[in-house]
Amino acid sequence: MIRTRLVLSVLAATAVIAIAGCGGGGDSSSDPAVFAAPSSLVFVEAGLHPTGELKADVDEIAGTVAGVDSLGDLIIEELESSASDDGEPLDFAKEVEPWLGEKAGVAFQKLDEDGDPSDPVIAVETTDAAATREFIDDQAGQSSDSFEDGSYEGVDFKVGGADGNGVGVIDDFLVIAEGKKGFKAAVDAVQGDSLADEAGFVDAISAASDGSFADVYVDVGGLLEASDDEIDPQAREILRNSGIDPSEATAVASIIPGTDQIQVDISSDLGGEEPPSGDVSELIGSLPADSFAAVGATEFGDQLTEAIDELDKTGIPDEGVPPNQLKSTLKAAGIDLDKIAGSLEDAAVFAQGSTESSLVGALVLTSDSGEAAKTVANLGVLVRNTGTPGVTAVSSNGASGFSVRSSELGDKPLVVISKSDRVAVGYSLAPALAGLNTESGSTLSDQASYKAAVSALGGTPISAFADGPGALRLAESMISPSDDDFEDFQEAKPYLRHVEYIGMGTGTDDDLATAKLIVGLER
Repeated sequence: MIRTRLVLSVLAATAVIAIAGCGGGGDSSSDPAVFAAPSSLVFVEAGLHPTGELKADVDEIAGTVAGVDSLGDLIIEELESSASDDGEPLDFAKEVEPWLGEKAGVAFQKLDEDGDPSDPVIAVETTDAAATREFIDDQAGQSSDSFEDGSYEGVDFKVGGADGNGVGVIDDFLVIAEGKKGFKAAVDAVQGDSLADEAGFVDAISAASDGSFADVYVDVGGLLEASDDEIDPQAREILRNSGIDPSEATAVASIIPGTDQIQVDISSDLGGEEPPSGDVSELIGSLPADSFAAVGATEFGDQLTEAIDELDKTGIPDEGVPPNQLKSTLKAAGIDLDKIAGSLEDAAVFAQGSTESSLVGALVLTSDSGEAAKTVANLGVLVRNTGTPGVTAVSSNGASGFSVRSSELGDKPLVVISKSDRVAVGYSLAPALAGLNTESGSTLSDQASYKAAVSALGGTPISAFADGPGALRLAESMISPSDDDFEDFQEAKPYLRHVEYIGMGTGTDDDLATAKLIVGLER
């Protein structure tokens, strides 16, 4: 971006996207999306002048996390200070605020070589186009880097500065783009086809939540294609068999502030017609109380069945298993993969520990009544038949199963055991048993932060949880001063200390998959 007072001024406006507004589209004459190319991968839209409860909530969060009265004022103050340090003083209140409109948007059209969004187009609404043009002229004239005038399709603009960006006023918006080419593309979009005309974008953004201060649209399929389609072909086929085609998927996230929390509402068409459904909250709540993180998934057995079918269809060339032979070969040996998968229902993973050396966890699966022990027994037979060394029977506290020791697994065994209607797979016996023993000791559902997360999610069943202090303690123990991210972590730590919990719940809304993410803040 241009390193001049002009860009600092615009950033003062667009940075407010991160803390203010009520995004969500609009008519084409006042919609920042009209300046974005139809193929844009990411688009962020927000308002620039929060008022009432929305502004009060944003400032409340700013006070809790950063100890400031107004986050908007803080951003402007920092930008003015930065401009002054660069020798180009800026008075935002006099030079920018008089013409600053209500909306702003940022579109990213490509990914750079590191996989990050690039080629941004910034559009900021102006209430006085003439005053905005005068501001652009003044900033270009005072810049130590040269600018040149340009014109395209009746739109005048300037190109230059340290990074050669294109800047101008199109209709009622100040537009900044990557060079002359980028600015011309913005003109082409507003005068021809734009992201605002794309049916996928229109459908996705219409699902944005009311009362948000920013809405983020993502073309999931476009991102996959731009990143050289890094999704595994077998995983893609499994998703398609589940009614999900990631190449056609879109998503939108709406960020909503509260007095003591930040809420993110997410909806996606997933490229399919039948989004996953179910409720895994009971399973998550029954996990060990000292878990600092837990994630659950419904209909795990159905997903495993589809994965096995696909694996059977394609075969395993590296293991000498031809297509359509896996299931039949194992069944002849007394192992029915369909029956094993069909006996399983939901799944959850939990993690415990405060240091890297004490970090443990387990996968817990629920099973049809009476089938858990049979499932583990069948898995034991399967492991033995593959010739895996170090397989030993395990029996403890009413649970039974087997363990596998291998140099590839490290100094702890992989344990697979069952009890009642549960199966647990853990790295050592203790966490596996902890995932089964729900009748003794306290569980997550007894913990204050977990209760707070469940309450904040309301009617949305919880599907993932993280305890803020617990996760931070682990992160502190694992990030050393020699790590590349150490300084960034140290800067973020004062703010992370205010995170009490993170809770996420999932659901459906007609043909959309939905999720609600809550970050609870501690005063």
